[in-house]
Amino acid sequence: MEPVELLNAVLGSSHWAGRRAMVHPLGGDTPATHLQAGKYPPEAFSGKPVLREFSIFIDESGDFGPFQKHSPFYVLSLVLHDQSDDISRHLDSIHEGLRARKLPQDHAVHTGPLIRREREYRWMGLSDRRSIFRMLVDFVHRCDVTYHSWVFSKRELDDSDRLVSAMSRELGAWIRAEYEFFARWERIVIYYDNGQKEITNLVNSVFNAHLSVEVRNVVPSDYSLFQMADLCCTMALLRKKIEKVGLSSSERDFFSTPKASAERALKKGYFKTLDRKWFGD
Repeated sequence: MEPVELLNAVLGSSHWAGRRAMVHPLGGDTPATHLQAGKYPPEAFSGKPVLREFSIFIDESGDFGPFQKHSPFYVLSLVLHDQSDDISRHLDSIHEGLRARKLPQDHAVHTGPLIRREREYRWMGLSDRRSIFRMLVDFVHRCDVTYHSWVFSKRELDDSDRLVSAMSRELGAWIRAEYEFFARWERIVIYYDNGQKEITNLVNSVFNAHLSVEVRNVVPSDYSLFQMADLCCTMALLRKKIEKVGLSSSERDFFSTPKASAERALKKGYFKTLDRKWFGD
């Protein structure tokens, strides 16, 4: 029996029912109080110090429809944050940056439309859109957070059932590989916006099959770390497109500079920044 299962067997699920977290409206959840471990804390089984609360923000890019030239991949990204690491000053910085660019401080940046100059960004020039993108990348660079992404080929996984099965296998294998890390936490909270029911079902089934987690519905504009997950999806997609199919004209226009092609600018700058934040193998 795994340590978490043994702990639940000893204490019962009601032991955890009174645990709560304070929700910071723009910065994610913060523990309201020190969470007591009870009579049989996890370190009694593992011999390792107990950590408190861990957050995972999940976003996706793509759809579950058939392969199409404009939508060849499906991306799943997780951003991971130890709630004891204070990132409030970085959150304040990004909110100030949004206000300085005449956007609400709780604006949810969507990097795909930002690059393509769509939706709320259609009135913005290239330099303004680039500055918002760089602001997000700088936020990732400065925050003590990590991430993991998977990119799935819809050409190879040619129906939704095969795609969901592949995602379930990959996510389950990753959790098992990192189980020793996850089992140390008293509380794991997963945030997803329920944007696609397939991902909602996968998150609930796969995570709870391996760990004891709490899943919360998130409004993207309320959590800057959820917007980081959106950024990670976009960067993983761009990396795969460079490798397999090539960038679109709007992507080349957005990232190219007088001294470097879009591909070189991404590889030498943006990808390197995110690579330093990679969690797992």
